[in-house]
Amino acid sequence: MDHRPLLIGISARIHHPDAPGMTLGGVYTKTLHYLEQSVAHWVLSGQAMAVMVPAVTRDSLVLRSDLKLHDYTARLDGLVLQGGNDVAPEHYGETPEHPDWAGDPVRDRYEMELVQAFIDAGKPVFGVCRGLQLLNVMFGGTLFQDIPTQQPQALPHREAGRYEHHYHDIEIVPGTRLAQLYPGVSRATTNSIHHQGIKDLAPGFDVEARCPDDGMVEAIRRRPDQGPGYVAAVQWHPEFHLPGSPDNFDDRAMLDDFLVAARAARAT
Repeated sequence: MDHRPLLIGISARIHHPDAPGMTLGGVYTKTLHYLEQSVAHWVLSGQAMAVMVPAVTRDSLVLRSDLKLHDYTARLDGLVLQGGNDVAPEHYGETPEHPDWAGDPVRDRYEMELVQAFIDAGKPVFGVCRGLQLLNVMFGGTLFQDIPTQQPQALPHREAGRYEHHYHDIEIVPGTRLAQLYPGVSRATTNSIHHQGIKDLAPGFDVEARCPDDGMVEAIRRRPDQGPGYVAAVQWHPEFHLPGSPDNFDDRAMLDDFLVAARAARAT
């Protein structure tokens, strides 16, 4: 058996210096690709190594044709999609209903290519927050551009100033893989830091958890009959879980399941 630590790729967050409202100087006048520390620590907590995969954008020194995604998928054992900016409505056939909801089409295209490369290589993909929304859109689903505007009866899914300390309950759908990972747990509490969410579920996916107060989708997984591989995501941020805290869903079994899939993919 190969006992080397797993190498888990993490998609980059992207800072665009020309983003509206950006007035910072220095390094922030440059395009930045970055990895949030808590996501890296979440992966490291599973005894795996975290490797950020940089994007290639229109102003890069290298061309898109120079990016050999196969080189990443050949050496990495799985992929985690970080949270971050909105998914661009153009990718699910809509136009932004407000300028602030235009999203980041550059990051969308980069992550979609990256996801497809890992799926083609038979390696697992796990999405966090924006990652859930990106996967849903990539496979043919749609999003609410702004939950408070388009679903005014919904529970608040983020609260200014509280960030990961804003919580609500989730209900796990019986019979799903998530339910198998948490036997006897039908309801739990998670953080909630998003203003967009799934409107139409992508074909070939199952809902694994919902918010019981308004029905918003909180976890999804691609069905095995859609092809080989492991594609799953949650709307909350497991990397912000505080061990022992009753206000956070214990993500350990979920992380272990993803890493077991990565180990199995390495062995094939």
